[in-house]
Amino acid sequence: MESGVSLPREPWFTDSRGPAAPAGGGRSAQPRARGSPRPRPAPPPGASPSGADRRIPAGEPWRCASGRSAGALSSGLACCSSGTPSRRKCDVLNRGFSGYNTRWAKIILPRLIRKGSGMENPVVVTIFFGANDCSLKDENPKQHVPLDEYSANLRDMVQYLRSVDIPGERIILITPPPLYEAAWEKECTLKGCKLNRLHSVAGEYANACLTVARDCGTDVLDLWTLMQKDKQDFSSYLSDGLHLSPMGNEFLFSNLWPLLVKKVSSLPWLLPYWKDVEEAKPELSLLGDGDH
Repeated sequence: MESGVSLPREPWFTDSRGPAAPAGGGRSAQPRARGSPRPRPAPPPGASPSGADRRIPAGEPWRCASGRSAGALSSGLACCSSGTPSRRKCDVLNRGFSGYNTRWAKIILPRLIRKGSGMENPVVVTIFFGANDCSLKDENPKQHVPLDEYSANLRDMVQYLRSVDIPGERIILITPPPLYEAAWEKECTLKGCKLNRLHSVAGEYANACLTVARDCGTDVLDLWTLMQKDKQDFSSYLSDGLHLSPMGNEFLFSNLWPLLVKKVSSLPWLLPYWKDVEEAKPELSLLGDGDH
């Protein structure tokens, strides 16, 4: 199980694609007043964004959300900043550390995000931990973190982010997903150990994450519940009972995307869409206010 500070062996949200522009090059059908923000079309419900700007904050090493590679389930923290001066793009700082839990993440968080570190005014930060913390103490004492401490660590991380001027409304907590015990037990046996996680225990940590999000006033993505909605078979979302499969990566992205849209939709347009650049005198568009 991998973990990291902000959405692994490799970050899962490393795809550079983004929401596709609507027909007509993304222009609004209604005339805009000079200087007014250009409307940003949201992807249709249930659709996975595609295009040139799909670099979105991730938690841990679940890897590419497009499903191109199955990533190990990790805990992590990711930041999305509006520093890149181009259309609908964000700079993403993704920190995933294989095998980490909240105890270790809390210690290193100040090294990853601090005032004056180039991450001023992030638009959104995701915190994704729990699948390592919920390891059984008797079978995996090194990664195990007691439930009460797990909750306290999440609260402390949220509080630290607030102390460096990242408000709660810019933070998204992500619960651990469900565990498919039969498949994960086979993996443990192959590694010469006993089953070291339980589905029911993972659920307790997911509930604790929900409580922290409610108490701290942050958004939360409840993977635990969503993957089991209507008693569906969630095994296809996991490659080995614990780590996300390509389908699981897509599921995670499709459910995280609406939360991200709410937070990044207010980003300013620092440069115009390419079809809006004045052909005869491009400097009027590129060196002006971006709205020529």
